Amino acid sequence: MAKLNWGMIGGGEGSQIGPAHRLGAQADGNFTLAAGALDVDAAKGRDYGMRLGIAEDRAYANWQDMLDGEKGRDDRVDLVTVATPNSTHFEITKAFLEAGFNVLCEKPMTMTVEEGEEIVRVAKSTGRICAVNYCYSAYPMVREMRQMVATGQLGKIRLVVANFSHGHHGDATDADNPRVRWRYDPKMAGVSGQFADCGIHAMHMASFIAGDQVRSLSADFASTISSRELEDDAMVNFRMEGGTVGRLWTSSVAIGRQHGFDIQVFGETGGLRWASEQPNQVYYTPVGRRTQIMEKGEGGLSSEAARLSRVSIAHPEGFPLAVANIYVDLAAAIRGEVYGALPTAEDGLRSMAAVHQAVASAKADGAWVDARPPMYR
Repeated sequence: MAKLNWGMIGGGEGSQIGPAHRLGAQADGNFTLAAGALDVDAAKGRDYGMRLGIAEDRAYANWQDMLDGEKGRDDRVDLVTVATPNSTHFEITKAFLEAGFNVLCEKPMTMTVEEGEEIVRVAKSTGRICAVNYCYSAYPMVREMRQMVATGQLGKIRLVVANFSHGHHGDATDADNPRVRWRYDPKMAGVSGQFADCGIHAMHMASFIAGDQVRSLSADFASTISSRELEDDAMVNFRMEGGTVGRLWTSSVAIGRQHGFDIQVFGETGGLRWASEQPNQVYYTPVGRRTQIMEKGEGGLSSEAARLSRVSIAHPEGFPLAVANIYVDLAAAIRGEVYGALPTAEDGLRSMAAVHQAVASAKADGAWVDARPPMYR
């Protein structure tokens, strides 16, 4: 099957997320890096792009040049990844969707709910794919959990407990480090710090596995380092449309925790537990029976888990291959093979609505608020 052409905006040399996208997009032979505008510094971006193998005439100075250059080509890119600073996501994503390109946008998809609703409308009106990189949902064993819930193996889901907490911003003497400080500055990060950065991954995962959407929430935010305007710790209680209760803790000052993303799902007839630091395993406890450990790559797993497992049992598959699984599903969707698990603009919109409503709840001393975007109420 012919490779698809892929272009990237942002994610230049030295970026944190760029290598994960480049490894992920090209891991399975589905995409070729054909075009890019990789850095806000045009010369650096063009030089790096050509060193990655992009032809000189498709190593663009900026995203506007890339849009103009690609839309008139017969071999235009089939997918554009947007991995730029948060405040630019909306403008770039909207422009490429309107020009007929499929887009994968880093999270958060937008800075406001209104922008998120506009992206959803544009994606629907153009018929283009707009995906959001909630890549943790693409681990094989997370897909297995989702399938177990969907097929009723846990009965009705009563409770989801999600957590994404680390301690890498817990040193107050490092609070003025520019790589840390911007995350808690509303001029650069928006209305929320830690919840918008990590908490929405956990909330999306809760909805993804439970197969349900968050209806209402109550939040408590804290800035534990006094120089920070935005929260570095948050506790969010939520209720889903189907009645499931949710508890979510997210923090960047939990010193001693490293990545710290885990989730537990409790149903009428069993419970599941998964942690990103041990992503090959799910702990499954059927009611009244012993806990068992389910391993990636073993027999008897769902087709969804098997489809996204590349190496044999006992060999780890890490974060770049979770990103790669997003690209596997994107390639399938572009080719007309839809599996139904790809995080889309609707997920990005719901996350942004949850962020803004959590901020409102925290300011109102934890008052319960409607977490849904206006267009879904």
